[in-house]
Amino acid sequence: MLASRLVALRSASSLSSRAFCISATCHQGKAPDVNEGNRDLLVSNVRNRLREIVGASTNWSDHRQALEDRLSLSSLLAKSQADLPVKTAKDSYIEAYLPLGSDPTIREKYLNYHNSVRFGRILEDLDSLAVLISYSHTWSKDLQRSPLSIVTALVDKIDMRKNIIYPDCDIKFTGNVTWVGSTSIEAKMHMSQYHEGAYSPVLDATFVMVARDPENKRAAFVNPLKPEGPKEEEDFRNGELSKNRRKELSKASLLRVAPTADERTIIHSLFLNTLDTHTVSFRSRKLPPNSVWMEDAKVKGLEICHPQERNIFNRIFGGFLMRKAYELGWANACVFGGCRPTLVAVDDILFQKPVEIGSLLMLSSQVCYTQERFIQVRVHTEVLDPLTGQHNTTNVFHFTFRADKEVPAVAPRSYGESMLYLDGKRHFDETMRGQA
Repeated sequence: MLASRLVALRSASSLSSRAFCISATCHQGKAPDVNEGNRDLLVSNVRNRLREIVGASTNWSDHRQALEDRLSLSSLLAKSQADLPVKTAKDSYIEAYLPLGSDPTIREKYLNYHNSVRFGRILEDLDSLAVLISYSHTWSKDLQRSPLSIVTALVDKIDMRKNIIYPDCDIKFTGNVTWVGSTSIEAKMHMSQYHEGAYSPVLDATFVMVARDPENKRAAFVNPLKPEGPKEEEDFRNGELSKNRRKELSKASLLRVAPTADERTIIHSLFLNTLDTHTVSFRSRKLPPNSVWMEDAKVKGLEICHPQERNIFNRIFGGFLMRKAYELGWANACVFGGCRPTLVAVDDILFQKPVEIGSLLMLSSQVCYTQERFIQVRVHTEVLDPLTGQHNTTNVFHFTFRADKEVPAVAPRSYGESMLYLDGKRHFDETMRGQA
């Protein structure tokens, strides 16, 4: 099975590029707002700006001293949200540039073998920008360093507006805070690319961040947000609706409650479709035509978490985790579909636990649902303690891909795989409703 997957990957690498690609004849895309010197904030400088805000050290050898220094900031935390000044969306608005067209040295970092843009790198940039937007909302000019530790709680969704990201055209990110709770922040970001004389939208992303104390142990209050104008008021209402929707989805999780009557009917139909009609046995199973057993639709990986990939709080950078999960999920969809798939959406990425430096990070990608040309992939990550053998889940990622041809169906064997199938179908249906 492993040998066949390696052959499939080699074959896929020779196929024509359709997702996030550009031909050699594409025009250069140098945006005037970058070329004219408007380089106040380049994406490459975002993490340095974050280090300045929290007073983080740039050297791993100094990380313990930096943590001790931050402990003294606990006294600066607000006792209640009412003690903090009200902010507006303008206070957190940022524009950041990724000069792929203007700076060939930066372009190298984002190129892959197919002369395409590495979307995993874009996920890293979005994560850093969401943190900076949140700090911009909570920043006080009276403080030299922020006492807050702001981290990513979840990626609510990333919707692709177009399938092509040109590797030699400048990119602009914009974003601001659109909703806040008492200790949480919703940041919306938009990515556009300069091509043929104008910017065009590429994706929209919604991240939910949480604020914690300097030790990153307890929740901390954030500034209230006052919407100004109909658009901001609508964004705030939608943020509240999204929070309530996530609560309802959590209550209906298949890890907590039984499937619905319709879902039970789907699973029983799948079971009957895999029974061997030549025997009278529940245990005799047969793979239907143009189908793949779910257990044969997996790809796994392992990462040793080095200090190079740390965030400003000396844990593993969330964007790095997203990049690794995306690349593994993409490879799984590529092998399964026999082509280079296009990303449709990223949905409901949960950050359950931080990943410590030195951890062994195990990633498992599973094709859990397909429909026509669409492939729904779930990536589960966990850290392994090699001394105790204990596994702890850190993240769950959901990606929707589209192939350039119809793909096989996936067939679950066990009850657990059936629940994965239903969970994948739920995420796919939610993505399709958002695309409508």
